Amino acid sequence: MADTVFVVGLGPGDGQFLTGQAGAALEQAQVFCGYTVYLDLVRPLYPDKEYCATGMTRELDRCRHALELAQAGRTVALVCSGDAGVYGMASPLLELAEQFPEVDVEIIPGLTAALSGGAVLGAPLAHDFCVISLSDRLTPWQVIAKRLAAAAMGDFCVALYNPSSKGRPDYLARAVDILLENGKAPDTVCGLVRNIGRPGQSHQVLSLAQLATTPVDMFTTVFIGNAATRQLGGKMVTPRGYRP
Repeated sequence: MADTVFVVGLGPGDGQFLTGQAGAALEQAQVFCGYTVYLDLVRPLYPDKEYCATGMTRELDRCRHALELAQAGRTVALVCSGDAGVYGMASPLLELAEQFPEVDVEIIPGLTAALSGGAVLGAPLAHDFCVISLSDRLTPWQVIAKRLAAAAMGDFCVALYNPSSKGRPDYLARAVDILLENGKAPDTVCGLVRNIGRPGQSHQVLSLAQLATTPVDMFTTVFIGNAATRQLGGKMVTPRGYRP
């Protein structure tokens, strides 16, 4: 009787960024569950599906409802932006799925912002890199600060998600201070991409020192280079290896 929950990463949101696997899962699903903003991204592509929307902070409610629908025999797509396993819904759904042993769960990967935004800028993540969210809603700031320091000391390229919001407007500036204190140079090449793959997409390349005073929001992904990253022809380029 029970059916399947597909956990689908939508990428940036525009239909051209959906993988073939994601498109097949969405076609198969009878019900779409997700945060309202993400459902609105796919509603024009699948207008005849059934939609169940929940608010920003109701992730577990969303996962439980998707599993309950599948338990009742519906095929469900639980959608999120980017990749389902990168700050997405795959983890919380799998944590609850043990309570629904008859439901099949399939995780469908998507194009996360580090990759789609990186392509807009050029090749900022061509060497070792890490992804860090500056949101302290689920992770204490002390942990975030420790990870930023470690990334700087290791000279990693860094993609920063959730760099600022109304409740924490200075978090990017604080992150820049930590990076500078732990080995990143002020002239480190950085980049910003806002509204990746959506109307109004914009980007710029700038230095780490300039980044500290540049306005950003939750729709912005920030890229910080390593010591070898350069600006070439207006693009942010990190060489694939260190050269003498």
